[in-house]
Amino acid sequence: RLYLMLHADHEGGNVSAHTTQLVGSALSDPYYSWAAGLCGLAGPLHGLANQECLAWLKEVMVALNGKEPTKEFVVDYVQKTLKSGKVVPGFGHAVLRQPDPRYMLEREFALKHCKDDPLFKLVDCVFQAVPPTLEKTGKVKNPYPNVDAHSGQLMYFYNLKQENYYTVVFAVSRSMGVMAQYIWSRALGLPIERPKSIGLDVLAKAAGL
Repeated sequence: RLYLMLHADHEGGNVSAHTTQLVGSALSDPYYSWAAGLCGLAGPLHGLANQECLAWLKEVMVALNGKEPTKEFVVDYVQKTLKSGKVVPGFGHAVLRQPDPRYMLEREFALKHCKDDPLFKLVDCVFQAVPPTLEKTGKVKNPYPNVDAHSGQLMYFYNLKQENYYTVVFAVSRSMGVMAQYIWSRALGLPIERPKSIGLDVLAKAAGL
């Protein structure tokens, strides 16, 4: 229930919510509109985020080889990840510049219900180790975890281990939020969305050509 509530709605700039509203603004019916949103959710940069985070956590668990996670170990592993040209999945957000409040709610839930879970112990260590490590690089505007950094661990703990199904659960949750937005758009009589375009002359001027 926590997962469904936290993922139900979102500001309109993300792919699935915005696509649904864009298509709905043409007075397409709810099924067409949400089908369009799902096409965006199918993209790995949007709908597969918590699977990527869980996969990375499981890689770290393998590297631990049965040992308890420590902040020092995680810092070293993160530094190696960054030096290899990869990113640490689940950290950073396009809009937020502080810890994702949805992540903090998941963390509060986990501390209450599964604090002894080995995977949560790693998530806890990562929470403490990664932000200061990313801050030291001077390249990251938001070094804090987002909602996807934690949700995979919770789903895995509650025995939902078919990871390809995670996006389906995300879709069920998001459908409630975007359909509420869809209904409000109709109730308020909002116009069709028509993004503005610019010509090559504007781009040339911006580039100083």
